[in-house]
Amino acid sequence: MSAFTTTTDKPALPGQPIAHDQARALLGQVMGFVAITVGFTALGAYLGRDLSGATGLVLFIGAFACIVGLNIAAAKAREQLAVGLLFGLGLLLGLAVAPIIADYANTDPSALWQASGATATCVAGCGAYGYATRRDLSSWARTLFWALLGLIAFGIVAIFVSIPNSNLIYAIAGLAIFAAFTIFDFNRLRRSTPDAAVPIAAAIFLDIFNIFLIALDLLGGRRE
Repeated sequence: MSAFTTTTDKPALPGQPIAHDQARALLGQVMGFVAITVGFTALGAYLGRDLSGATGLVLFIGAFACIVGLNIAAAKAREQLAVGLLFGLGLLLGLAVAPIIADYANTDPSALWQASGATATCVAGCGAYGYATRRDLSSWARTLFWALLGLIAFGIVAIFVSIPNSNLIYAIAGLAIFAAFTIFDFNRLRRSTPDAAVPIAAAIFLDIFNIFLIALDLLGGRRE
């Protein structure tokens, strides 16, 4: 298992920033993975534009399996397999949301551009802060985990119980949570080692994916 070293040639410890040139190389690697994965998502959204909405559930299950698989592969230092599963994750999620994207493209294409711009702005701002801050934000992990579970629980309850402005509450809370996740994941990236490149790229990609979908729903309105 490879690891970065500090400028004094001692192994970087958890919570310690790694050497500047090494951190820059890891940043480039991770963002390259993220960019390619986003490309696979766009490809999936194009290829699956005629799929039925019911197919999405199966595709989401496959995407979840990719997430589990790439983390296992990364832990076992099987980087090529982990990278392949990362790109597969992007493709499957693109296929899963393809009917939604196609609907917006046909009825309200401006919402797609606005959501893309809002996502880029949010991720760039939050990512820059998370990467630039000298604070170790690992203590956020537990809070963000429970916040995400709470968001999921609220979404399930809102399906069965009439809650005024539930869609708006869910969207705003979701944006806040995934913006915080973006800060947290870029902070992890600053302090990480090369063997974690693929899992962190997956985490940042999922932040982007979720922010985009929530922004699209917020700006364009929910499609039935």
